[in-house]
Amino acid sequence: MHYGCIMSTITIKNVPPSVHRMLKSRANAHGRSLNKEIIATLEGSLRGSPIDGSSIGKHARAVREIMGVYLRQEDLTVLKNMDRK
Repeated sequence: MHYGCIMSTITIKNVPPSVHRMLKSRANAHGRSLNKEIIATLEGSLRGSPIDGSSIGKHARAVREIMGVYLRQEDLTVLKNMDRK
């Protein structure tokens, strides 16, 4: 990890014991210090999760099968342009 030349220090107050235990447990599982685990958790939270297009596609196909709705590209274009002038 590269943070540039100057790193900031943050103090977190009133951390609930359950959160502290979870962070320590995750740090141990990942082989990191508690500080590095907190940084990794913050970075992951701020960046968001990577999108898994395959899973989204499978879910969409399953919903389409359940609902029995099948739209063609032409249908989508008509719906998209209905209120446009």
